[in-house]
Amino acid sequence: QVQLVESGGGLVQTGGSLRLSCAASGRTFSSYDGGWFRQAPGKEREFVAFITWSGEDTYYADSVKGRFTISRDNAKNTVYLQMNSLKPDDTAVYYCAADPRHYNWRYYERGAMNYWGKGTLVTVSS
Repeated sequence: QVQLVESGGGLVQTGGSLRLSCAASGRTFSSYDGGWFRQAPGKEREFVAFITWSGEDTYYADSVKGRFTISRDNAKNTVYLQMNSLKPDDTAVYYCAADPRHYNWRYYERGAMNYWGKGTLVTVSS
């Protein structure tokens, strides 16, 4: 079992950048796949990015492809989300998630990951 804590959110202007971090407790985190999701005000939670336990494979929502990069440092038990060229539509609470089952990323895209953080707010001003 792991516990996840997000950090790095804040207020940024359109076109700016932020890097979110997701720190995990638990010695086995390096064997967990990781993901980022977001929920904007009045909208449903949506998939943002996914990374396999090894970091070898990554997948992105079309809306962030080319602007966001997911990565991980298993020695630090941390998953990152580098967000560049931010837009007002990126404003949301961003959640980190993790799962040890190694299913296809399309399964996790629906939000079916077992462990979740409490989220960090990202606000992009126009």
